[in-house]
Amino acid sequence: MTIHLETQSDLEEAVHALIKRDSRLKPVLEIAGMPALRRREPGFTGLAHIVCGQQLSTASASAIWGRLSAAFDPFDHDAVRRARTDRLGRLGLSAAKIKTLKHLAREITAQRLNLDVLAEEDADAAHHTLIALPGIGPWTADVYLLFCLGHGDAWPAGDLAVQEGIRIGLGLQARPTEKQMAPLAEPWRPLRGAAAHLWWSYYRAVKKREGVLTA
Repeated sequence: MTIHLETQSDLEEAVHALIKRDSRLKPVLEIAGMPALRRREPGFTGLAHIVCGQQLSTASASAIWGRLSAAFDPFDHDAVRRARTDRLGRLGLSAAKIKTLKHLAREITAQRLNLDVLAEEDADAAHHTLIALPGIGPWTADVYLLFCLGHGDAWPAGDLAVQEGIRIGLGLQARPTEKQMAPLAEPWRPLRGAAAHLWWSYYRAVKKREGVLTA
């Protein structure tokens, strides 16, 4: 059964369960403090928002998303599917992002893709369903599963902050690679998503305490 992190209390309960299971996380929580749950809108809108933010500064991404979401009422997959490519480009979307959003819209319209059902799937299976889509990389997939669907076991293995937090918190000699992150997180199944929230908070706390960490 998939665990969902829908509320702050869900996250707190999951974090406490993790600490009981893995005592190494107790000092991590003491430094990090209880993480705050972050959620975004699910479905096509949520995934489109993440796609728009890929490889862009926060300010640029916010500006583009503001123009895009304001241009369509309602903003949904059918609106994007029917929109002219040149119109989407004038709103600030790159050719690659337009291609990604158009493909997503067509897949949803044809009922070959159901983004909401991914919330009930095994985290690894849901991750692979998303990264099989053109233009959807591991980071986008994991952010969608974690923040839009509240998937309790989604694991952002490629996230540098989580990697660096684990390096410091577990006393590793080197930052773990994306491949090494999978076995490291095995003790935290099926709550790897809650563990990710904890490691992000720990990274921010250590960064504030020790200054900027080298990447």
